[in-house]
Amino acid sequence: MPRYNLITPEGTRDYLFEEAAAIQKTEQTIHHLFEARGFSRVITPAIEFLDVYNENGHSIPVEYMYKLTDYKGRLMVIRPDSTMPIARLCATRLRDAALPLRLYYSQSVYAQNRVLAGRRDEVKQSGVELIGAEGLRADLEMVSLAADVLSGCHLKPFRIEIGHIGIFNALADALHIDEVEREQIRLYIESKNYPALDDYLVRFGDSHEATVLRQLPRLFGTAQVFTQAQTLLAGTKAEETLSYLKKLYEQLCRMDCGSMVSVDLGIVNRTDYYTGIVFKGYIEGHGEEVLSGGRYDRLVKQNGAYVPAIGFAVNIDAVAHAINQKEPIARAHADVLIVAKDEEALPHAFELLSRYNEWGKTAEFFCDDAEKARAYATLRGIPKIVFLKEGQSEEVSAEEASK
Repeated sequence: MPRYNLITPEGTRDYLFEEAAAIQKTEQTIHHLFEARGFSRVITPAIEFLDVYNENGHSIPVEYMYKLTDYKGRLMVIRPDSTMPIARLCATRLRDAALPLRLYYSQSVYAQNRVLAGRRDEVKQSGVELIGAEGLRADLEMVSLAADVLSGCHLKPFRIEIGHIGIFNALADALHIDEVEREQIRLYIESKNYPALDDYLVRFGDSHEATVLRQLPRLFGTAQVFTQAQTLLAGTKAEETLSYLKKLYEQLCRMDCGSMVSVDLGIVNRTDYYTGIVFKGYIEGHGEEVLSGGRYDRLVKQNGAYVPAIGFAVNIDAVAHAINQKEPIARAHADVLIVAKDEEALPHAFELLSRYNEWGKTAEFFCDDAEKARAYATLRGIPKIVFLKEGQSEEVSAEEASK
């Protein structure tokens, strides 16, 4: 039987030094922005009951989840998504909280992906949820905040693509198709697989809705998309939805992020709880989206009643990688190495460590023989060494000490 004690599971990895520092810096930047906009942090368990992700018809496919059982035999999963646990939180501990609620989180999500799918099973995310706010102003705030996140991480040029799930839903409803057919069409549109989509829609003949669905993944760009779409959607239930999306786009174009925003009517996210606008964020040199979100007005309940909500999540791994490629973060090293040459000097050594920290310096205590300190400081790039012995201290540069 093979042993796996020296490798990580497929879809996971270790992060060392510069990568870990980039992740920490990215999280700090994003968290500072979230808090500056009035969002408060919450943390949910890494393990949830399966029912959390299979409630009110909103479910994540079981095959994508990591599953386990507790000692009572109850089915549990390792968190594949953070929004549904926050919906649980709002229905329980926050059920009497005043609205709107501004919540943010920073935690990993876990989903099983096929081998060679190009996606990791463990993804670090930071995200926000605006609970209890609806309409144009709330949608505008969240899309502009998404743009501010990427801008604040110095990832220009970036692109925010907006769409509306209501357009796809209205067209699919008019075809009177079952969930299996609906999901297949959605997958073809999401992947922009034009030949497969055309072939699949042949069964619906010359239906106007089928004709529009064929064009949906091709409708992306800037303002001209609305001109094309208005002709196609005239007289359908999706016409009013398109007008709303156009109004949102025009408002965004009046803001600083306007040049970074485009329209994509082919955004039809896998998660089925979205009910309104959907949006994704892209950065240069990274094919997959690094940010994704939308409106979900039929997921969160307070005291048994649905409340409107909108949110998005940032892929911290992807953003940190992009930052590190653009402006590599040097591995941190100590400013000074503290060396106690005898046991009598140990109390003084630890006192000096604290003093350097109070002065805003990084100090490292050397645990080995004092004779090895010079070579260690040179290897680690530590510029200064302080030797302590019999109540006396000697401060030298690492360069002088190595001579």
